[in-house]
Amino acid sequence: MMFDKTRSAGALASEIARLYAAALQRALVPLGLSRAQFLALSELWIEDGLTQRDLAERLGVEQATMANTLARMERDHLVERRANPDDGRSQQVWLTDAARGLQASTVSAAVEANDLVAAGLPMAERELFFSMLGRVVSNLRDSR
Repeated sequence: MMFDKTRSAGALASEIARLYAAALQRALVPLGLSRAQFLALSELWIEDGLTQRDLAERLGVEQATMANTLARMERDHLVERRANPDDGRSQQVWLTDAARGLQASTVSAAVEANDLVAAGLPMAERELFFSMLGRVVSNLRDSR
């Protein structure tokens, strides 16, 4: 039996992820952001004041990776860390005005990159494609 990567969910998903990540990075560079910073900002735009642990869990990255990303974001004046009033051992991450000001242009760049994923598909197929991808992700998460 031969392996056919054009019929492999893993190989195709990996290629989609690689190409999407590259398109997103190209769109973010003019805004001075990395993909990791965009992902962290995306979570903070939804819920400001998360802890580093919260962000790491939501993004599926290691604590050390999240710490490095937040350090760069703090250096770039995108976030500030403050003591967590509910837990003196942790800090909450808060958006700065500069980060809030980037939301519209950054989300627009991400939408453009996302549109590349489904380019050429009619609207009904796009909806079905994203719905199916969502179910696949959910199934895989549930099987852990």
